[in-house]
Amino acid sequence: MHPDYRLIVAANRDEFYNRPTAPLAYWPDHPDVLAGRDLKGSGTWLGITRSGRIAAITNYREPAAHMENAPSRGLLISDFLTGNASLKQYLKVVSEKSQAYNGFNLIAGDPSGLLYYSNRDTRVRLLQPGLYGISNHLMDTAWPKIQRGKDLLQGQLSGGEKINIEKIWKILSDRSQPADDELPDTGVGLHWERILAPLFITSPDYGTRSSSIVLIEHSGRTTFMERTFENGADGTMRGETVTYRF
Repeated sequence: MHPDYRLIVAANRDEFYNRPTAPLAYWPDHPDVLAGRDLKGSGTWLGITRSGRIAAITNYREPAAHMENAPSRGLLISDFLTGNASLKQYLKVVSEKSQAYNGFNLIAGDPSGLLYYSNRDTRVRLLQPGLYGISNHLMDTAWPKIQRGKDLLQGQLSGGEKINIEKIWKILSDRSQPADDELPDTGVGLHWERILAPLFITSPDYGTRSSSIVLIEHSGRTTFMERTFENGADGTMRGETVTYRF
């Protein structure tokens, strides 16, 4: 959708503040992998490799179906990034064991293309050129935050002008609160639906822990940026924005 880039990713990671996390970096045990790391489950939520494998995951919100002892969904991402199976082979294996996990949305790709899979939908989709949004339901579910995020990002993609990184950071930091009658009912109650509704989430215990931007040019040149945020309801940025290029 943009003349300079094959892929543009703008993503927030929302998590409990007490879950230990390592920021974006090359992994010492897998030096080709560039990602943050969940230090509790050892997986990740968004990462890329020097060879162009990229993957991301979100949880599917359904508290009534939560399995307490299910394996970490973040391992599905790290398994792909550290492995050498083809996209189709990888997703075949994931689909065969997917019911052991709590609900998830998964994006996996390499220079040949991007695929989407959810264990609450069960079909693998090849993503054609276009603009997509994922939160904690199936891809492009019309939640207010998805609609708003897509509309704001569309404004950056139209006209073919140079991407303004600061405007993408601004989109990711958007705290606009939808009206109650626009909120989904996912079983967490109105109080939590309100907390989880903005693009950037703040609360005393849970919120947006980091924001990420990935830009992949047609030449393969890649830029991966991450901003992390302090614990607490104000979402204060901690340290400098980390940027990697390769």
